[in-house]
Amino acid sequence: MIAPGLRVLFVGINPGLYTAWTGHHFARPGNRFWPTLHRAGFSKEQLHPSQQAELLREGYGITNLVNRATATADEVEPAEFVAGRKRLAAKIRKYRPKLVAFLGVGAYCQAFGLKKAAVGPQAEPFEGARVWVLPNPSGLNANYQLPALASLFRAVRAAANR
Repeated sequence: MIAPGLRVLFVGINPGLYTAWTGHHFARPGNRFWPTLHRAGFSKEQLHPSQQAELLREGYGITNLVNRATATADEVEPAEFVAGRKRLAAKIRKYRPKLVAFLGVGAYCQAFGLKKAAVGPQAEPFEGARVWVLPNPSGLNANYQLPALASLFRAVRAAANR
């Protein structure tokens, strides 16, 4: 779900099995991506994963770092993250989003060969796009509750609209 000139391209880790089955990003019940987007002001109403095209019409897209579906992101091999970064680089060069938001600190670090990264804006652009790292919105990520996620996503929205 990508188009030229997006304000924000959200980059998930990889599709879960349920998401792959439905064909809609972040489709698993309990995933907080769609409620977070709404609370952060990316959508006027909370969208269902089947309404993901609405997000694209507003200038926001979604892709994955790794295309292979797994039950958990822990099943993704390190080499898959590196290969995914290369595929993503080609997409960013082609579509030129203004800002790329990685959804998962660990996945971002794996893809870029970093020991650690902080949530928030990153100093280095990626293929000309500004980079933000956000927490994974999976319901399994108990480190961030919905209000905190919405606050972080709201900062991305504000940065993309500058």
